[in-house]
Amino acid sequence: MIDDALTPRIGKVATRELALHGITRYADLRLRSEAQLLAIHGVGPKAVQILGEELARRGQSFAATR
Repeated sequence: MIDDALTPRIGKVATRELALHGITRYADLRLRSEAQLLAIHGVGPKAVQILGEELARRGQSFAATR
């Protein structure tokens, strides 16, 4: 079974800010779009790219932009 906890490669600030918004697992990311994540202070393009790559590795993706 693949660990569902977010990768530490995104950094402490991004991890903390995502947690403040209730995002602590990859399953939580599937409910958000890239734009929604980028709107969170402390979550930048590099973190979103890393998370997107990990989601793709799992055969998943971010939510579609509405």
